[in-house]
Amino acid sequence: MNGRLRFDPLLLAACLALTSLGLVMVYSASAITAQERMGNAFYFLQRQAVAAVAGLIAMAVVLRLGYRRLARLSYPLLLAAVALLVLVLVPGVGTVVGGARRWIRMAGLGVQPAEVAKLAFIVYLAYSLAKKREKVATFSVGFLPHLLVAGVLVALCMKEPDFGSSVVLLFLLFVLLFAAGTRLSYLIGSILMAIPVAWTAVSSSPYRMARLMAFIDPMSHRHGSGYQVAESLMSIGSGGWTGLGLGDGRQKLFFLPEAHNDFIAAIIGEELGLAGISLVIGLFAVIIWRGVRASLQASEPFGTYLGLGITALMGFQAVVNMGVAMALLPTKGLTLPFVSYGGSSLVMMMAAMGVLLSISATAEARAQVQGSRLSRAVGLEGAPT
Repeated sequence: MNGRLRFDPLLLAACLALTSLGLVMVYSASAITAQERMGNAFYFLQRQAVAAVAGLIAMAVVLRLGYRRLARLSYPLLLAAVALLVLVLVPGVGTVVGGARRWIRMAGLGVQPAEVAKLAFIVYLAYSLAKKREKVATFSVGFLPHLLVAGVLVALCMKEPDFGSSVVLLFLLFVLLFAAGTRLSYLIGSILMAIPVAWTAVSSSPYRMARLMAFIDPMSHRHGSGYQVAESLMSIGSGGWTGLGLGDGRQKLFFLPEAHNDFIAAIIGEELGLAGISLVIGLFAVIIWRGVRASLQASEPFGTYLGLGITALMGFQAVVNMGVAMALLPTKGLTLPFVSYGGSSLVMMMAAMGVLLSISATAEARAQVQGSRLSRAVGLEGAPT
């Protein structure tokens, strides 16, 4: 792309606003815990700031290169994601935290392969569905191969175990297959077949079953499996309209586990109140609106599917994370994009935003070309003969 990139400024502004808010809230939610456990109140903030800088660099690089170059990298990215998901399961390579083997530690840094797999899966689906556009409605070409690839990624995630990322991957598969025109009967049939499998996965796991019971009645399980949800509800409820004030939240004082991570929305609600939660929801609404707009204006199917997949990823994780914090959904270990503590998530989300900005830039350039052509045509029609 020649000249100055004219990407969507609202998309970039929403992303930077959420990232900035995330840095502030990560420090507010983690300072006391970090001082107690690490001897450094800025421990989590410093790591998040490094990830934010790395994410900005990744965003800028992807934006400058352009999203179209990802098409030829779709299979290498997918193979790399599968390799990382396999490596994390190898004892001595993958690190076990909280009973799950989800991180690969290298030189003091942690990489979460599932976060890489989400973006790689979107790129693969976008490329494959665009390439098979004429046959996407057929079972053997348009549906089965993509279902099998998703099955491999989900199976590897479940081995960690990472039920939340597995749900995200299946959601992305459904969204993009639906957008590409796969027969609805295939999608509905696969959902009906997945229900007993999902129920078996939940019922056969004591901790997942406990989470489900805690979701149904968190206060009855307040001192057990529903502890996080109950504390989260008290945190949000105490915030009122405008909150207790930035830094003045009480639940982060060793009451609410993962206050800077999975339940950061609860701290936002407590310290910034309904106004703060509404701001976060509004910023994600902007990302979804402008993301869908850019995707539908893309000049080719690959850009459309890629943009829709990334927008769906960000929107879905935001809904699930805040839904869990408000006890509207069962507990899932999904970050709030751009806001929650987590280097892998932040870097990959900002790289994905770079892709979305690149799609918006080509859409803007296309709209300008069409507008100039229309202006010339109108001028010619009105010119004297």
